[in-house]
Amino acid sequence: MSPKNIGFISTRLAGTDGVSLETAKLTIILERLGHQSYYCAGELDPVPAGEVPRPKQALSPPPGSAGPIQSLSPRVIASHLVPEMHFTRPEVVAIHDAALGGNPLPDLEHHITHLASLLKTHLHTFVARYRIDLLFIQNALAIPMNIPLGVALTEFIAETGIPAIAHNHDLYWERERFQNTLISGILERYFPPKLPTLRHVVINSRAQRELARRKGVESLILPNIFDFAHAAPGPDAFNRDLRSALGLTDDHLVILQPTRVIPRKGIEHAIELVRRLRTEHLSRLGKEPVLVITHHAGDEGLAYLHETQRRAETAGVPLLYAAEHFAPQRGMVGNRKIYSLWDAYVHSDFVTYPSLLEGFGNALLETIYFRLPALVNRYEVYQKDIGPLGFDLVEIEEKITDEAVERCIQVLTDPVRREQMVQGNYALAQQFYSYEAVTPWLARLVE
Repeated sequence: MSPKNIGFISTRLAGTDGVSLETAKLTIILERLGHQSYYCAGELDPVPAGEVPRPKQALSPPPGSAGPIQSLSPRVIASHLVPEMHFTRPEVVAIHDAALGGNPLPDLEHHITHLASLLKTHLHTFVARYRIDLLFIQNALAIPMNIPLGVALTEFIAETGIPAIAHNHDLYWERERFQNTLISGILERYFPPKLPTLRHVVINSRAQRELARRKGVESLILPNIFDFAHAAPGPDAFNRDLRSALGLTDDHLVILQPTRVIPRKGIEHAIELVRRLRTEHLSRLGKEPVLVITHHAGDEGLAYLHETQRRAETAGVPLLYAAEHFAPQRGMVGNRKIYSLWDAYVHSDFVTYPSLLEGFGNALLETIYFRLPALVNRYEVYQKDIGPLGFDLVEIEEKITDEAVERCIQVLTDPVRREQMVQGNYALAQQFYSYEAVTPWLARLVE
């Protein structure tokens, strides 16, 4: 296999969103195969644009923090930062909102074309600077969070003939807000495009079927993956005090909600589960259940966070919105510890994953990796692609039932039942969703 310089492109490659996490995993596998990876995005973490990677880079501070996090385990990916690629860039937001029928923007297509032209210049710079042989585009040709970026990428690939892979995590027709727009022609042509040198990869069978039906585009399925060959970390000197940092003790049952705070995550079902555990079965548990949320709100506004907090208060459920304590990597802000998401799993007893809609389910794989029992809502992709493999989880259908509560109590109180669940799930995930499971397939794709 000839080594290649592979350029990963997205709106952001930073933080704990699913696209960024999967990109990091692919980078590891591809570098094991002898390829070199480079990043180009509107947000990068932690290596600043244009710098040769070096140790001890500072991460961006979390909202409200006193200063930068000193990373203890920084990534070392050479990167090219293009702020205009980010979906929160003001001019990008203005185009997005106008396209969806929000604030009008005179001559909308001119604004799209103008910004796309600028982005194409950056793409030329990135490809030339790192002598990129293959583009690996992460979701930027699937969901139009940055419309000019999709246009720029399509035109760049068409004009240069560079080999490219579009890794489509979230296709626009899967989101209700993109059903009626002022740019239906652009969506049809660019999201995603059909080009001779562009191969398409999706993360579930539903997307594969719909892409073929709507666009006549064939695609391959690459599910979310995890490094199941290496055991999960446990308590250590850094994370040993995590519970006390959150105001918790060993007398609490930590029910972890390891997702962003957005409506499709169905966090109201996690609140209802904890409410029932507390009000109906506290004596059986012997410990006090507390719901802990690790990720920041804000990607889709703060209304759902406020609604979730009000719902928990009304239900009498202790809810810790603990996002300020967590970051992609552990480190320090002044004298205060910032824990990694993995540290949260280490100190949790049970995971809730009641999502209404997921492209796949990254947090579900993380839960299985850390050998934790979990509740999962049977969202469509879980029903069709994941559940049939035989995973042993507490399943619900958008409602917390008596049976679901009882099954949760069993795995929280019976060590034998808990061990049976988590070990069986780990073995299945290792078979289907490990790095080793997809490495031969990915090697052939890149060649």
